[in-house]
This record gives sequence, C-alpha cells and structure tokens, in this order.
Amino acid sequence: MLLFLDIDGTLIPFGGAAPYPVYAARRVSPRLAASHPLLTRVDPALGPKPAALGCVLVWATTWDDDANECLAPWLDLPPLPLVTWPDEAADDVPAETYGDDGPAGATHWKTRPLVAWAAGRPFVWLDDELTDADRAWVAVHHPAPALLHRVDPRYGLTDRDFAAVEAWLRGVGGIRSRTRTSR
Repeated sequence: MLLFLDIDGTLIPFGGAAPYPVYAARRVSPRLAASHPLLTRVDPALGPKPAALGCVLVWATTWDDDANECLAPWLDLPPLPLVTWPDEAADDVPAETYGDDGPAGATHWKTRPLVAWAAGRPFVWLDDELTDADRAWVAVHHPAPALLHRVDPRYGLTDRDFAAVEAWLRGVGGIRSRTRTSR
C-alpha cells in the first residue's frame, strides 16, 4: 500500500486564525531550516505517525529534493521516494486539470500523475486540495482501492486524520491480502 504525502497544508499548516506553535530543528541544520521558514510549524513528533501506518511513504509535493533534505530529517524519516511531476507546459496535461485555484469539478493536477505512479497498486493520498472530482476520477480510472483524504490546511495532519486512514486501511485489509497473494 502506497501513501502519497503532500507537505504544504498537509504537514505544514497554514491559513488558521490562531498563531501556530514553533518547533525547534532536530536533525536539520539551522541553515536548511531557515531556507523554509514555515518548516518550524511541523511538529517533529508527527514523523512516526505516517511511518506507523505500514504503507510505503512517497512524497507527493512540489518540494522536490528539499522534501528529503529538510523535512525527512526534521521528522526523523528516511529519504522517501519522490513523485516527479510532468512539465506544466507539456501537451499531455489534460485541460480539465488545474492548479491551486482551479474550477469546481476539475481534477487536481496531481491526480493523474499519482494514479500513474501507483501503477494499479492500492494507495492513500493525503493532501489539502482534494475534491470529489479527484475521488470520482480515481474511482473510474484506478483498479485498486484508493483513499483520497483531504486534510484541513488550517491544522495540518491531526490524530483525527490518522484515525480515518487507519480505519480505512483496516477495512481494505482483505483486499490488500488478496492483492498480495494474487501476484
């Protein structure tokens, strides 16, 4: 089972009314932490939680290599695989995909690349920009179970989000076993 993990709005909360806690750098140099001023909003204690889900963690973010250079050590995670996104100017980006401020009913620009990256494997996707359009598209175009879980960007990942993912993973346990034994 793959777990695609976004960073901005998912691990790094933003847009809330109250001030955010500030956490100190643990395994990241102060210079690297300073290069990402919102990094200090990420609670380093969050790191074991996605790792404990038993999934293969994959960065699904535009942070590129900075995800492994800054955030992985901050969370005490090993370097993770990183989805490489298609060029925004590429001709094969469907017209109904969008960026951050896309039209209602359109799929997120990450949706198709993540389904392609999953290559038929079951996955969880944690992101703050997911919509019902993404869920509907994945349901039609992806053969395996998939949970697209929207995280409230004002809070980032919470225990409630992890509980929802854990419940879903328990529910697809039989499907995961059948998938594993059918290879």
